[in-house]
Amino acid sequence: MDTVMLVLQPGVLFFMLLGTFLGLFIGALPGLTATMGVAVLTPLTFWLAPQEGLAMLIAIYCTAIFASGIPAILVNTPGTPASVTTTFDGYPLTQQGKQGVALGINALYSGLGGLVSTAFLIFAAFPISKVALLFGPAEYFALAVFGLTIMVSVSSGSIIKGLISGGIGLFIVTIGLDPIRNIPRFTYDYPPLLEGLSFIPIMIGLFGLAEVFSQMLSKQTTKTGTTEKVGRILPNKAERKEVRKPFWMSSILSTFIGVIPGAGGDIASIISWNQAKNMAKGEKKAEYGKGSLGGLTASCTSNSAVIGGAFTTMMTLGLPGDAVTAILIGSLMMYGLDPGPALFTENIEMVHLIFALLIISNLLVIVVGLLGSNLFTRIIQIRQEFIHLAVVLFCIVGAYALNNSYFDVWVMVIAGFFGLLFKKLRFPLGPLILALILGPLAEANFRRAIMISGGSMDIFFTSPIAIALFVIAGLSVLIPMFRRNPKNNAPSA
Repeated sequence: MDTVMLVLQPGVLFFMLLGTFLGLFIGALPGLTATMGVAVLTPLTFWLAPQEGLAMLIAIYCTAIFASGIPAILVNTPGTPASVTTTFDGYPLTQQGKQGVALGINALYSGLGGLVSTAFLIFAAFPISKVALLFGPAEYFALAVFGLTIMVSVSSGSIIKGLISGGIGLFIVTIGLDPIRNIPRFTYDYPPLLEGLSFIPIMIGLFGLAEVFSQMLSKQTTKTGTTEKVGRILPNKAERKEVRKPFWMSSILSTFIGVIPGAGGDIASIISWNQAKNMAKGEKKAEYGKGSLGGLTASCTSNSAVIGGAFTTMMTLGLPGDAVTAILIGSLMMYGLDPGPALFTENIEMVHLIFALLIISNLLVIVVGLLGSNLFTRIIQIRQEFIHLAVVLFCIVGAYALNNSYFDVWVMVIAGFFGLLFKKLRFPLGPLILALILGPLAEANFRRAIMISGGSMDIFFTSPIAIALFVIAGLSVLIPMFRRNPKNNAPSA
């Protein structure tokens, strides 16, 4: 009952609706992503009560993920990498004059997929958190290592580039005071560096400013939307029957993929779309990539179904399931909340609140998505110049607002240039993000474990949980290497 009253507070409802509409614009405008939106707008929530800030950020996350499918369907331009597979069948349906049904499927099954994964979160979170309560410094260090290796193993492109990216992130978190002995490291007698580099300005630069720089340097122009009426939106009985199996398969599969730290919606959508195609038969299978309702449903469902899985990992273990939950971990810490098992023992009311916010946000996705279909064709026609100006202003304000510090603004700008460089060199940002989150956790717990054991490394190999996590971490690195190098045993010429 307390949670219900908390959610029904006017402030919480207002900021949830505000987040919904902000997420709608962020997702529907090609080039703006859920990660960018949450990163840029997070600092603006620090003046709010935790429940109001979380309501806004969760609504932005859920709505932007759904809305990223809108430009993919209407103009063949995915709003986020996770919506690439939405273009496979969404845009062909638009070319066939079925954009209304495609938008309806995107809204309906995105919301339902999010609800299925939220149900998993509600049922799985407490058992997982009870297991996590058994963790000590050795287990937390092993968990951090596991998270880092998982992110590296799913990096796009070269694993070497992923390792370099992660190494840069680990170096960044060493700047400042030593967490155990309080000795300055890499500060060069410059006082602002004593507190280290703040996570939020770096995230804003990497995802917000870098994206604007990249789009400004690119000579590509955004396609404009159609002015035609969208027509029928809700799928009929025969269409609902056709998409039923792809929906349930994608919901369940993507939820579990979301639990894997760093996997994210782009991986889930590709796997789900391929699996749905393999399940299809005859003429329906031939439609995949040419306007399949089942393929579109699998893609749209997977993007949102990942969210519940990612939240499960974030809330119970303190590991980010994807880039957005990595930022949300920073937000929770700013609100004085500690993601991980302590959240379930010290802030149970906030756990229930997050459950409720996810449910309401996914219901809003369905309502707004179905009622606003005719508006979407107008949103995606906003000129890029206005979008870039707005994003840059939000980046500057957001970075400064964190500590009222111009130093943080410069950190954000420098991170923006590094983000652009990473994009041009095709270095993945995923390992760097996870290193920023897990680096301090790994270092502090490693050193605590060594102190507890009197300098012996045996502490890491006498805990069954730590051993299991180390084994899984090793497999998460080795398996992708063997998959990408099928001839790895062949002698080099």
